[in-house]
Amino acid sequence: MRENYSYPLDEDWNNDEIITVMALYNAVESAYEHGIKREDFLNKYRSFQQVVSMKMEQKRLDHEFETESGYSIYKVFKQCQKIPDNEKVRVQYENKY
Repeated sequence: MRENYSYPLDEDWNNDEIITVMALYNAVESAYEHGIKREDFLNKYRSFQQVVSMKMEQKRLDHEFETESGYSIYKVFKQCQKIPDNEKVRVQYENKY
């Protein structure tokens, strides 16, 4: 985990869209740092998908976010698919640096 990193944002997003995307980034951070309820994460992920509907753009943002923070949206999402509904998702941080 890196400290003091910047979040990848799109200058064309309005305030509500920025808040939605930031909520997902914060949920990913929670999944790595102390865990987050599976359904809470998935709700934020679905909202993110409404703001960023193109898969290619989602992948680009995930890559930029992981490069900056060390945290992966995709890895948290995949972990959510492996656990029951009322569980907390917790992802192990892998130091690549």
